[in-house]
Amino acid sequence: MVFVLTGCGGHPKDVLTPVADTSPKSTKVNLLIMTTRSRSAVPGEMFNGERALTPAFADITVSIPPESVRKKGEVSWPKRLPSNPATDFATLKADDLNIDEAKRWLSASVRKSPDHSVLVFVHGFNNRFEDSVYRFAQIVQDSSVHSAPVLVTWPSRGSLLAYGYDRESTNYTRNALETLFQYLARDPEVKEVSILAHSMGNWLALESLRQMAIRNGRLPAKFKNVMLAAPDVDVDVFSQQIVDIGKQHPQFTLFVSRDDRALAVSRRVWGNVSRLGAIDPEQSPYKEELEINKINVIDLTKVKEGDRLHHSKFAESPEIVRLIGSRISEGQTLTDNTVGLGDHILDATVGSAAAAGHAVGLILTAPVAVVDQNSRHNYADHLAALASNGQPARTAATACEAGRRAQNCRP
Repeated sequence: MVFVLTGCGGHPKDVLTPVADTSPKSTKVNLLIMTTRSRSAVPGEMFNGERALTPAFADITVSIPPESVRKKGEVSWPKRLPSNPATDFATLKADDLNIDEAKRWLSASVRKSPDHSVLVFVHGFNNRFEDSVYRFAQIVQDSSVHSAPVLVTWPSRGSLLAYGYDRESTNYTRNALETLFQYLARDPEVKEVSILAHSMGNWLALESLRQMAIRNGRLPAKFKNVMLAAPDVDVDVFSQQIVDIGKQHPQFTLFVSRDDRALAVSRRVWGNVSRLGAIDPEQSPYKEELEINKINVIDLTKVKEGDRLHHSKFAESPEIVRLIGSRISEGQTLTDNTVGLGDHILDATVGSAAAAGHAVGLILTAPVAVVDQNSRHNYADHLAALASNGQPARTAATACEAGRRAQNCRP
């Protein structure tokens, strides 16, 4: 578990309090945010992991230090606050928008785009609001994409113990994302739409596209690209989603990696059914289905960049993120030949606790609450839920004793 959690929560939180622009060499990336998260009262957090009744919008500008300080694919989190724009990712602006202001932001940004295009990014599991903002800013910068960047961020609690909650939050956000897609389809200024989704965010993106296709009869021609990075999606369900989306669909590009440890655990959690992001695209029946549906596949198994779970290669490999930009901005087809190849999920025991809510799972995951700050914040909530479900108090107390070093838990 310590191995799984390495690198989680090692940087300051709540980094979205704006600082002065003191680094003229840094690049500024301006993002439009649409979120179904609740507003936060914590300074610098802006939105938390709980669900809002209606979508909200924001205008955020992120300062990114030059490549002499930061290598491509890397988010340079500050070691302390306030952030230093010369060496860190730093927030220069974080303004709330109403829906009319968001429409004006989008219109102005689309007019600046050479091809009047929009890039929509949907993040994955275990992402705080600031994680999704800084990751998308990094992708926009490193891909050199010229599209208007729109981040869709759904209510993730940013905890390894909240897999079930996060999954249901993607379902909660389907209608809001479809509404955004429908608006982009109707907007005459928008000539082209690309979608990039990661991990659990692929479920949200595919379900929203499916809803839209069923409602409208087909997807609009301006929806050109859908890039599925490490999708945490059941392969059988994906086959049905593609059928429902219809023959007139965007160019799908699938990023897979057979060494993705996060998806290997997810497979065990979801009944040992293969996850789309971990298939071998050369094996039947996947090869034939991909060919029939004209889905491009990029096999990243041999790519060494990325986190230790091999789950974020699409964003952390400089070559891959550059090629994503080429696909969006120049329409280049992504293939293995082009690439030149020859959202931390929980451990199995953590998955059992998150998916089933068993007391035994909580006992096993108590050490996680010691190591991972976000999990520690949520540990007491899990115990409370356990008690409310009628589990014996004695068992819950045992779990609490196992996690006694987690400060939010009292034996």
